[in-house]
Amino acid sequence: MKLIFEKSKPGRRGSSLPKPSVPVVDRIPAHLRRNQPAELPELSEQEVIRHFINLSRKNMGVDTNFYPLGSCTMKYNPKFHERLAALPGFAELHPLLPQLRHGGQLTQGALAVVYEAQSILAELLGFAECTMQPLAGAHGELTGAMLIAAYHRSRGDAKRKIMLIPDAAHGTNPASAAVAGFRCEVVRSDADGNVDLEDLRAKLNDEVAGLMLTCPNTLGLFDPNVKTICELVHAAGALAYCDGANFNAIIGRLRPGDLGFDVMHVNLHKTFATPHGGGGPGSGPVGVAEKLVPFLPVSRVAKRADGTYSLEYTFPESIGYIAPFYGNFGVILKAYAYMLTLGREGFRRVSAHAVLNANYVRARLAGAYRQKYDRPCMHECVFSASGQAEKGVHALDIAKGLIDRGFHPPTMYFPLIVPEALMIEPTETESKETLDAFVDAMLELAELAETHPEKLHQAPVTTPVGRLDETAAARKPRLSEPVAEK
Repeated sequence: MKLIFEKSKPGRRGSSLPKPSVPVVDRIPAHLRRNQPAELPELSEQEVIRHFINLSRKNMGVDTNFYPLGSCTMKYNPKFHERLAALPGFAELHPLLPQLRHGGQLTQGALAVVYEAQSILAELLGFAECTMQPLAGAHGELTGAMLIAAYHRSRGDAKRKIMLIPDAAHGTNPASAAVAGFRCEVVRSDADGNVDLEDLRAKLNDEVAGLMLTCPNTLGLFDPNVKTICELVHAAGALAYCDGANFNAIIGRLRPGDLGFDVMHVNLHKTFATPHGGGGPGSGPVGVAEKLVPFLPVSRVAKRADGTYSLEYTFPESIGYIAPFYGNFGVILKAYAYMLTLGREGFRRVSAHAVLNANYVRARLAGAYRQKYDRPCMHECVFSASGQAEKGVHALDIAKGLIDRGFHPPTMYFPLIVPEALMIEPTETESKETLDAFVDAMLELAELAETHPEKLHQAPVTTPVGRLDETAAARKPRLSEPVAEK
């Protein structure tokens, strides 16, 4: 497909306007004006529309394809909630209005949405309060780590500089902890994919500030020792952090706060059905136990005695501002609508279908791909293409082959403790027919790895760009389009 610049024809225009009937006043200083027009593409409106519509048809996202990207929950998002978020009363609010000290009438609806959303989340997560400020999952992790640091500072416990992170945690956990000023140490997994309790005990001391536990973890497994883990962490004077990016696996079934966690982030752009796969900003609200409430960021939405809402700032122990205004409001609004749509029983169906779909895929593929941890999973299942690798076909080749069959590849080579990892999350929104079609493609690829491995080395062959030399792309990148000779 040609670039839009290659389609350009001198003198062609997308529109033509009559000359103005009033004098044109050009207030741009002469030294800032162009000496000649910008070399933009020259095309008709129709040509521009066709160009970008045809480009959009080449996109792969949750609205066009099955998107089983593990640990990221790329699921379909109800369009009804998109329309609610586009209502003029919300979409057209001036961005500075929510920062008014006592929130006038123009912002009451928006403030009510934030307040009600954080109240529902606090109940679902089992915490005293939530902040809706964080702008993404990793930003929620950073906020949680900052809250842990503030808690220890308030107690004069300055030596606690270590954050323990299991090797089956989300990859952003150590980065978030490091940005918050902690030194990270890894806790090993045992033979069943759970936290190795002996390794944890050996690493707990009076310098440990906390443990960041992904629950369920990136192996798609729920650790049955969660309560014991939290108790061990607390006994050492540290705090327990829950990475709730995988909350769709347990929502409506248990509350992490009841398990002993002190702080947790949850991704609205995953569990609560706001856009993630295919585009859209994120949101990573953080829930906290009562002892961490004083440190929550500002501003905070409060409900007055008369039922109106305001933004409050006077919290002397707060970690301060972590985001402009009060988070990604449009994302919060869509998630709030999703919460109201589902209700208590709807959330239980979410977790039931998420777990059922993942275990269905796991059971059907068990004979074709290896499992390092052969046990029932939660929301995602992790396979190893190590058997195929013995024939020269790697996880990357399987992924490229899936593209030719109309499926977005699953997560590859993560978690790192599984060789040739393929992490598959079917999500709760996909039908059995879609899952069967995906499984059939995976089985076909496993068969090809045995009989015609060279075909997978060539994949993808149906895309505008075929198999790339990824090493050359990294070491010798081509950063501009070659100029055609005239």
